[in-house]
Amino acid sequence: MSERHETLAIRNLRLDVAQSGNDIVDEVTLTIARGEMLGLVGESGSGKTTVGLAVLGHARKGVGIHSGSVSIEGTDVLAAHGKDLRRARGRLVSYVPQDPGTALNPALRIGGQVLEVLQTHGFGADNAARKQRVQEVFSEVLLPATPSFLRRYPHQLSGGQQQRVGLAMAFAARPAVIVLDEPTTGLDVSTQAHVLETVRALASKHGVAALYVTHDLAVVATLADRVAVMYAGRIVEQGTTAEIFANPAHPYTRYLVAAAPEMGSDRELVGLAGRAPSPGRRPVGCAFALRCEVATAECHAAFPEVTNVGTTDSHDVRCFHAFTVPERTSRRAAAGVAAAAGNDAALSLRGVDAAYTGLSVVHDVSFDISRGECVALVGESGSGKSTLSRSIGGLHREWTGEILLDGAPLARSSRDRPVQQRLSIQYVFQNPYSSLHPRRSIADSIGRPLAIAGVDKRETGREVDRMLERVSLSASYGSRFPDQLSGGERQRVAIARALVSKPQVLICDEVTSALDVLVQATIIELLVDLQRDLGLAMLFVTHNLPLVRSIAQRVAVMADGKIVELGTAADTLTNPQEEYTRRLLADTPAIPEFPANPELPIDTLG
Repeated sequence: MSERHETLAIRNLRLDVAQSGNDIVDEVTLTIARGEMLGLVGESGSGKTTVGLAVLGHARKGVGIHSGSVSIEGTDVLAAHGKDLRRARGRLVSYVPQDPGTALNPALRIGGQVLEVLQTHGFGADNAARKQRVQEVFSEVLLPATPSFLRRYPHQLSGGQQQRVGLAMAFAARPAVIVLDEPTTGLDVSTQAHVLETVRALASKHGVAALYVTHDLAVVATLADRVAVMYAGRIVEQGTTAEIFANPAHPYTRYLVAAAPEMGSDRELVGLAGRAPSPGRRPVGCAFALRCEVATAECHAAFPEVTNVGTTDSHDVRCFHAFTVPERTSRRAAAGVAAAAGNDAALSLRGVDAAYTGLSVVHDVSFDISRGECVALVGESGSGKSTLSRSIGGLHREWTGEILLDGAPLARSSRDRPVQQRLSIQYVFQNPYSSLHPRRSIADSIGRPLAIAGVDKRETGREVDRMLERVSLSASYGSRFPDQLSGGERQRVAIARALVSKPQVLICDEVTSALDVLVQATIIELLVDLQRDLGLAMLFVTHNLPLVRSIAQRVAVMADGKIVELGTAADTLTNPQEEYTRRLLADTPAIPEFPANPELPIDTLG
């Protein structure tokens, strides 16, 4: 790809599996200028984080840096070792990880942790100057620099505050380069907006070259100056943000853009079957050819060379069929969300209050969900969404009021509910990596609800096979174990387990937050189909507001434990009545409308 002499220059980087020598990433060339932000996007497992860690001269256990160079202001990071490398990390280049809760030392006060960074790297003339820098950097990340706040421990902070402390540590010694690895994934939209604005302001103020690793295209579109797209360990396209989003040249990039939900649109979300080949299983030719609609014989024979496309030298692609539009990505029809089936309520809430050890967190919540209807429950972290959904599922017992299933009241705890009621309300959890028992086969996990209901093993086996086919997994998956599946496949298994007992109500609690956009789109497609075909009443808990339009008929907005707005998805997202809802929508990143270039040779299949 076209190169420039910049603050960060990665050239022909290759990292291998140490034992086998199979490439994890290869031929990676990226440059980032002072004050510029480059968004690195792609599916989970594409190699984004591996590249980000290599900028710090680090490789995970079992991974070796085979060849290439990483240069920061003329310093070859990969050639540095021992003290020189430790000195470079934090002073020359710093890192902001995905989970701030695990990145901070729980036994140290937050002010002391930032001060330690400055002491380690000898920043400032003396300790008084370093303490002054601590005060300054906390103000820069919009946190109080008071003695009482600096003496807090990480567990005394919210997730957003923890992430700001992580940013303070990263920017404290004024590095030339910063690597941000999914720093807002676990944050609600309002907190995310504040953190992103802080990142943008600090990078610009201090002239830092920033590498932003993410699968959130809306964040990249609003934050990054340029974008690089990774697939199966290689950069397949890069260019300015406007070029990538308005005129994507690679079919894979077009799929990524088509899979990104839009707040003001009810267009179809386009998923993509299959997954990228893992190291050791990558073909000779283009790795995407196995999933590509436009692939031809030459795509399977050789990997394309870098080609400059567009009207400037900034847009590069590795594809034999640049600007050919796959037929699925060109469709803009509505997703076909099922219409609510009248006023036949499957689930009713009447004056529900919930608390934790006497502290009230949910207040006087009342609404119905009809058969065949999906209600999205949205709001900031701490608004009470998960507490309410867990109360409905019988997983939280400290609640009062009435929750009615098909007109019959539910006991507070699932253990006190009849088996049929327990089977009629099923719950799909947020994290597909922890919701399945690691020592149970997939068939055993899916069949557990039927075993509880007393269904014999032969009939259970047939139902498990049918359910696997229903969620677009073959019956052969039944003999596998969770560690043999991708995140998207695990979430499909969790959905199959929830639906095998033919429930009336399905509760989905942030079920796509851990998934990249293509897998997310595929899961949403599946849920829409199941809702329509099975007539499910669905409660979809999420903080991803653009996703709501693709699956829900109505939206309930929750703040401080109360429902502050309830209406149709279209009305609530386009014409909100409450100031809180308007603020949520304003804080939600969206992909801007970049004007397409009419001079490009775009071909459409179909």
